Amino acid sequence: MKTFDDLVFVKHHLESGGVRAQMFFENGYGVSVIRGPFTYGGSEGLWEVAVLRGSEEDYEVYYDTPVTDDVLGHKTESEITEAMRQVQELPKSDPPAK
Repeated sequence: MKTFDDLVFVKHHLESGGVRAQMFFENGYGVSVIRGPFTYGGSEGLWEVAVLRGSEEDYEVYYDTPVTDDVLGHKTESEITEAMRQVQELPKSDPPAK
């Protein structure tokens, strides 16, 4: 099971001073975890996570899962790990529609 500690962060190209990590799982889902001055909780040192569907080459932010129907903001590292666990346990997804 992948956790927050497995994420590799890089500078966020849209969020000045922000960082972002993406990770995709075998079930066809993934997560985008970001923190920056304009993210939900970023100014407090907290994280924002979105559920992705697809692969590194072709993905979309996906809002129709039992995990969430939006992005999750104001999250601690342990809460990001919990969201990642839930995403990894989702049933296998079809690829995004073209």
